[in-house]
Amino acid sequence: MEDDSLQFRQLLLLIDEKLGAEDVAALKFLCTDLIPLRKLESVQSAMDIFQFLIDEDYLNEEDTFLLAELLYRIKYHSLLSLLGYTKEKVQECLSTFVSLSLSYRQMLYELSENITNEMLQEIVFLLRNHLPKRRTATVCRERGKYAHGREGRRLEWEWNGRRSVRSLWQEKMVLFTWLGLDVRIYTDQTSDQIKELMQAWQRSEDHKDRDCFVCCILSHGESGAVYGKDGKLVSIRTIMAYFTAKQCPQLTEKPKLFFVQACQGKEIQRPVYVETDARVPDFSSEQQSISPSESIPEEADFLLGMATIDGYASFRHVQEGTWYIQALCSKLQLLVPRGEDILSILTEVNEDVSKRVDRYGMRKQMPQPAYTLRRRLIFPIPKDPPPSQQY
Repeated sequence: MEDDSLQFRQLLLLIDEKLGAEDVAALKFLCTDLIPLRKLESVQSAMDIFQFLIDEDYLNEEDTFLLAELLYRIKYHSLLSLLGYTKEKVQECLSTFVSLSLSYRQMLYELSENITNEMLQEIVFLLRNHLPKRRTATVCRERGKYAHGREGRRLEWEWNGRRSVRSLWQEKMVLFTWLGLDVRIYTDQTSDQIKELMQAWQRSEDHKDRDCFVCCILSHGESGAVYGKDGKLVSIRTIMAYFTAKQCPQLTEKPKLFFVQACQGKEIQRPVYVETDARVPDFSSEQQSISPSESIPEEADFLLGMATIDGYASFRHVQEGTWYIQALCSKLQLLVPRGEDILSILTEVNEDVSKRVDRYGMRKQMPQPAYTLRRRLIFPIPKDPPPSQQY
């Protein structure tokens, strides 16, 4: 019996290690009606929540369904197998027994992900004459506990997430239209769908009339790979391999850019403090032009922009989006009109993101571009002002 209890707690510790800060915040919100508020306020990790659920007799080694349901509702399907469940099994169980409290909380949670402060104020204003003052205050505080952190302060970082990043990124895609690209957006793709999508673009006849190909991927990830909606990993190298000169001849000698916003592990980069008189060497952005040759390597003319280095997590602002995508879009808007090449722009992105830090001053992030470009890549200077200046 003691062995079972020990194994159960070891299992909970393993799940705790897999969950990030955003996941813990989501679990806290979903458990608001299950755990006393005074206890939730002290939560620092998923393990704290598990212990409270055990104390309230919602969770034990013989009955782990509530935890499976919570993981299912925050879309962490890859962890369900640790509890002996699958996504389909949880769905089947929920079809016969549904926790109305969790369903209600999940609905509020998903709504809050796409509601900005400005939108919230507009909602409160519109409903001012229909809701009692006490109810209005409850709406604000309830969302604040999840989206803004304790005492209503806005969190300044979160682990890269699955949900609100997508809607924020769609707004940023206006930027790529401004750069002269035809934009297509695909959401919630499974691992197989990602591969099928890459195959479809690999075979596209449209490439022959185009100057470049850009692919942006936002998801969770592990070392060298990204997760599909089904919780299965797809190798980044596999994704890029569809567009080599051999596999996609119509893109031969044309730049192929891949920007990947995803964690590459769970490690946290810590700040290292330097002397105040330290200086960064002034690297020239000029590059020697390379003479054309009769043949090129199969994997020439690629650029891969990773949000973080291998093994480490990436972060996002709750409302403004991921640090990397914020910096990328900002620097493209600023430097493309100045005629800067893409590598110079990504160096500026590195500088921007490297200066960012979470509210506690303990978490840093370092993007990492890798490339086989043979020439400088410069986007045509748009005739219109950047999107941020159009509104």
